[in-house]
Amino acid sequence: MAPARSEATLTLLRYCTATPVARARIQLPQHMFTFLLEGEKVVQFAGARVTVHPSQLVLLGAGNCLMSEKAATPGGSYHSLLLLFDPALLRDFFSRHAAWLGRTDAAPSAGPPLLLLEADEFLRAYVRTLDCLLPPAGGTVPYPLLQAKLEELLVYLALYQPGQLAALRHLGQMGSEELRVREAVTAQLVGPGPVSVAELAFLCHMSASTFKRRFAQLYGSSPGRWLLHRRMEQAARQLRPAGRPVGEVAAELGYEDLSSFIQAFKQVHGRTPKQYQLAG
Repeated sequence: MAPARSEATLTLLRYCTATPVARARIQLPQHMFTFLLEGEKVVQFAGARVTVHPSQLVLLGAGNCLMSEKAATPGGSYHSLLLLFDPALLRDFFSRHAAWLGRTDAAPSAGPPLLLLEADEFLRAYVRTLDCLLPPAGGTVPYPLLQAKLEELLVYLALYQPGQLAALRHLGQMGSEELRVREAVTAQLVGPGPVSVAELAFLCHMSASTFKRRFAQLYGSSPGRWLLHRRMEQAARQLRPAGRPVGEVAAELGYEDLSSFIQAFKQVHGRTPKQYQLAG
């Protein structure tokens, strides 16, 4: 994905690739609407993980995330439109329309910095107009036109998706270090696969050493050891009843290599998953 120019406050880009991207570390300097035309996108923040399909669009808040992109079918391509804009434009929108949107002094929500929307008839037509605006041979779209298109989208969401308004107001605002660490850990316990300590630190906007120190203060253990024990406790619960295939449990916990799962399980429980099942 080509980065937005630092001097730009609003940019529309087309992104196409036939090469899958697996869990790339992305630093978003701006908010970003992603309109997915082909393929699948997976985005992970400290406290949330979301999968985006072509029938959906997602608004990501400025900050750090892990991003995976792949084609829907082997040999296919990944194709999306990206509308990037400075957080100041979102604040300006709420300021200018305060009379009918209403004001709020509520504290920022502790929810994830993203908004996932199902594309209705209007949003599908809106994406088609963005697609038409981008010159086939590259180039830029005039800023006033992009500004009008962003305003159109935000007004539509405010009118017809009012339940999302609070999330929009505080998009990208970060909580305390403790909250970010706890959210990252919670997401790992319910997520599909292990994330490295370096990736967790990145999602929390911390250095690896700072993340490890804050984690130890909160949980009294190193993040790697603590997360391994929690995942293997989860594995033990899922291995009941005894007839359940070990490979199935390993896959659910994100282990692509069965031998790595067996080794991790034995390290925590002192026996292999099959021995654990037979003993119960």
